[in-house]
Amino acid sequence: MTDKILLNGIEVMGRHGCSAEERQNEQLFIVDAELYLDLSRAGKSDDINDTIDYSQVITDIKKIVGGKPRALIEAVAQEIAETLLRKYFRLNGLKIILNKVKPPIKDSFSGAAVQIVRSRLDT
Repeated sequence: MTDKILLNGIEVMGRHGCSAEERQNEQLFIVDAELYLDLSRAGKSDDINDTIDYSQVITDIKKIVGGKPRALIEAVAQEIAETLLRKYFRLNGLKIILNKVKPPIKDSFSGAAVQIVRSRLDT
């Protein structure tokens, strides 16, 4: 069985996309993250040092999504995964869903998203 911390609906303004317009004008991105780690020690100790401080994880995600513009949301999701796996030694793996809420496309749809799953073995 895998324990996890779920972070849902992290809203960040960013400038990612293939067009110059997307990289110049901020648009809304929503990130969901599942962080896979053993939570048994934290459950017994009630000590933040035995888990991952998810407020810091949210700050890290916001920095990446709100930072350097990328052409592809796949690259943004990959950077989130690599950064979190490198920074948090308790983290065994994660799933990131990065949703671009209103891409500037003429067709009517509710958004585009990528989902990536990475583990410590991938680093």
